[in-house]
Amino acid sequence: MAFISIVYPARDGARFDHDYYARTHIRMVREALAETGLLDARVYRGVSALDGGPAPFVAMAHLTFRDEAAMRACLEGPAAPGLHADVANFTDIAPVIEIYAAG
Repeated sequence: MAFISIVYPARDGARFDHDYYARTHIRMVREALAETGLLDARVYRGVSALDGGPAPFVAMAHLTFRDEAAMRACLEGPAAPGLHADVANFTDIAPVIEIYAAG
């Protein structure tokens, strides 16, 4: 399996529409990438830091793919530009994207 984590760092004055992200954007991701190997897409809302302070991230998503080839196909496939363009509809935060492999 292969994984992508997308995190949105918290910053003063940032805009992030959690409802749009969870209900619309992630649904678009699931629909666009299901046939190319996306197994799961989970969304999390930042609540707080461990010490009770503000959450360092507003939100994050973890995408699971059947393997690295499927993940690369999604990142470079025809759906990618549309999904990237949709980000402006829910946030002005530049996401941090990290790729992981199991094991």
